[in-house]
Amino acid sequence: MASIVGVAIPLGLSSPPQRATVGGGIATRVNHSSRRMVAVRAEGGGGINPEIRKTEDKVVDSVVVTELAKPLTAYCRCWRSGTFPLCDGSHVKHNKATGDNVGPLLLKKQ
Repeated sequence: MASIVGVAIPLGLSSPPQRATVGGGIATRVNHSSRRMVAVRAEGGGGINPEIRKTEDKVVDSVVVTELAKPLTAYCRCWRSGTFPLCDGSHVKHNKATGDNVGPLLLKKQ
């Protein structure tokens, strides 16, 4: 079943919505005056990582950044987090249900 990550609903549209494929999901861009809003949702109930490092149990990358406020920040890459773009651990349930191996992007303060 598709999961809606975030929805932005304008009160009036100046142009029709535009759709584009983004990673494993669909992005809908809506122009409202000079503002742009994007809603992203995952497609279907299958895996989102069809080919990247499939020999690993869970794909997790770490990036060292010196200017972060927190010592460690996890960003969602499964598109199912209730706190998107931050990871809330939703990938664990997704991975068990689909056999996928997606994990968060970890930004570490140096």
